[in-house]
Amino acid sequence: MRQIRLALANLCCMAALVVGHAAPVHAESLLAQQSHSPPPVTTAVQSPASPVSETASASPAQPSSSELGNLQAKVQPSVIWVTTFDSKGNLLRTESGFFITADGRFVTTANTSEGGVNAVVKTGDGGIYNVSGVLTVSKSAGLAVLKAEIKPQKLLRFLDLNKTGELSLGSRVAIVGSALAGNEGNAREATITGQSSDRLEIAGATAASAVGAPVVNENGDVIGIVISAGEKTVARPVASMDAVLSRVTAETQPRWPQVAEATPTPHATPKPRLLYAPAPSFPPGQSLPGQSGTARFRLTFDPQGNVTDIRILSSTGNPYFDQAAIKTLRQWKSSPSQGWQATVPVTFKTR
Repeated sequence: MRQIRLALANLCCMAALVVGHAAPVHAESLLAQQSHSPPPVTTAVQSPASPVSETASASPAQPSSSELGNLQAKVQPSVIWVTTFDSKGNLLRTESGFFITADGRFVTTANTSEGGVNAVVKTGDGGIYNVSGVLTVSKSAGLAVLKAEIKPQKLLRFLDLNKTGELSLGSRVAIVGSALAGNEGNAREATITGQSSDRLEIAGATAASAVGAPVVNENGDVIGIVISAGEKTVARPVASMDAVLSRVTAETQPRWPQVAEATPTPHATPKPRLLYAPAPSFPPGQSLPGQSGTARFRLTFDPQGNVTDIRILSSTGNPYFDQAAIKTLRQWKSSPSQGWQATVPVTFKTR
């Protein structure tokens, strides 16, 4: 019996030793698993190839900061959509633009007005205004200046051009589209990656609806206008806009070039001439010595040269003379014309 009790005691000690060694092994393997399993959130943030990160950085739908949101609120009311129509009333295109003066002048791309005879501008607050016409257009610069018919009582928001600031590669700018474009019109922060006297290259993709939209600095002043969007964004700098605006003077009137081209230049119409004009004869019984009289008649000719109407401006004083003159004048013929009138004096006099 004593031997059995000793054996049971030895088994309990061995079991205690086994349990005591198994616990730390189990704990060590959990720590090892935790150290080799990075949190999924950290992986998504650090991975440069993550499509979520690329979409968030390139999307114009979400301003990246409260400052960008404030910039959008300042600039966007001046950004418009310009919709152009042809001579048949068909829609040609819609592009962006922005007001630069309180009287309705705005800048957009040259393509906006090409082939158009009428247009309207739409503001983000629902306003719709007719466009009077084009003030100037530069196909080389790809820019145009037009004028909208703004009511005097309308408090129009417009943007200032930054003509003094210097830009350099790496400068931070923002592209602000129209509120009518929805999320695509939200301000997008970007960087200038290329620069020349008439061209700015901007990093990042831009929505097609932003063509014609302003590129602004942190103060909301215009430093360029988008002329090409997509995977590569290209803008014209303020210097190019200023060169185009210098063509507009106080005497410049808005007009639609397409209408002017479609209207034929009037040619001088040849002056009509008389082809047949016999002189009136003395009426019977009125050719007595001493009989005389002078009258003036207004003749109206139709396009074929026929007399259609005769008015007596002043009578001879003798009704027989007047009737004889009218009878003969009705036979007169002129060359074809657009219709005309002639005043004819007639004198009856016996010798």
